[in-house]
Amino acid sequence: MNAWTLTIILLVMSSLFYAVAKKRSLRIAEDIGGIRYLHSAPRYYGVVAAALFAVPALSVLGLWVSVDENIIVRMVLSEFFADMQSADQAEKDWLVSQIQIYAHTGQLLATENAQVLKAAADRYQHLVDQSETLRNASILVLGAVISFVFVLFISAKIRARVIAESIIKLFLLASSLIAIFTTIGIVLSVLFEAILFFQKIPVRDFLFGLEWSPQIAIREDQVGSSGLFGSVPLFTGTLLVAGVAMSVAVPVGLLSAIYLAEYASTKVRSFAKPALEILAGVPTVVYGFFAILVVAPLLRDFGLVLGLDIARESALAAGVVMGIMIIPFVSSLTDDVITALPQSIREASLACGATKSETIKKVVLPAALPGIVGSLLLAVSRAIGETMIVLMAAGLAARLTANPLESVTTVTVQIVTLLVGDQEFDSAKTLAAFALGLTLFVATLLLNVTALYIVRKYSEQYE
Repeated sequence: MNAWTLTIILLVMSSLFYAVAKKRSLRIAEDIGGIRYLHSAPRYYGVVAAALFAVPALSVLGLWVSVDENIIVRMVLSEFFADMQSADQAEKDWLVSQIQIYAHTGQLLATENAQVLKAAADRYQHLVDQSETLRNASILVLGAVISFVFVLFISAKIRARVIAESIIKLFLLASSLIAIFTTIGIVLSVLFEAILFFQKIPVRDFLFGLEWSPQIAIREDQVGSSGLFGSVPLFTGTLLVAGVAMSVAVPVGLLSAIYLAEYASTKVRSFAKPALEILAGVPTVVYGFFAILVVAPLLRDFGLVLGLDIARESALAAGVVMGIMIIPFVSSLTDDVITALPQSIREASLACGATKSETIKKVVLPAALPGIVGSLLLAVSRAIGETMIVLMAAGLAARLTANPLESVTTVTVQIVTLLVGDQEFDSAKTLAAFALGLTLFVATLLLNVTALYIVRKYSEQYE
């Protein structure tokens, strides 16, 4: 029985204890004259019984799953490979992988010490089976005993509602902490690797360097012993593509939002708004195919007519398609901001003799400006973080240029490029991806914080 099957069994038994506790509370209520004499509604007794079974059981399950593998591996290594205690960690990992492969598949890839490896694999599988049996029995017994004791001592004076609400609050708090700790873990994991990179490459060279060439030098006379890591061309390309995207998304998104919020009928709005938001659900790889197969050739042909030399992979093609992808973000958020404004400010403007267009330009849009600015900043964050479209349509050339007709690359594309393949996480080339990720994270975070600050600071003026 694996952990997922056990989890399902725990949830089923929790539901069973819920029903038993609720039924017992109803029986007690009948004996004392009715439900009104119970401290809490019968469902709260069921919630407490279910929680008292599930929470301890799932907690022990999570703790057990997180530690039992390491304990079993250590026991097997100490029993069959005592001389490997001082070996390199890579050798230990390889040995453990061989044992686990044979235990799970029966196939032995290594021929050296085959008999010892087979015996170790058998011992490993035996310990795993014992651990699962002990785990399942202890978890089920623990949850059942706690819930059974509660059901046995249910009475009209037990403050089941208070207990249930406290358990729910703890569950909500735990959910919030999971999200917070996940964010902290992501930041720290990137930060630690970025620090290792900055120990090899000075921060000044990374932030202000004008050349990006992260290949590892083969000869001593090559430029740099570990490549050039100036990030300015990458961030220039990122801002160039994002600028083209926003120049497409902002006017189209704002105008469509104004039309849907102020001019469109209910029937048209009910059809047009969902149809527009479908663009947000299209996979980015599809946008990439559209950019490289349709948009890029069209732009190149159009450029030849005008006498312009547009590269096959250009910032213009990637930016235009990315702008199309971002239109739903700008349109939907702006539409929500405009429709949230009080109708009274429109009526007051019209009562003063202003036309509908004048009301929109001089009353509605200024009132909605904080929310619009916030939506635009969030759209910029989305554009900066896009990878697939740029990878397929803009190329990989790290050029320091402001010409959208040329091929460029972005920070996210380089992160993908640096981490593709069999890489060792101790070279400046690979660690550069974490430095880029940390810098991009900080930039995006600042944009999001700025957007939230603007929305919170000025939205109250028109409520």
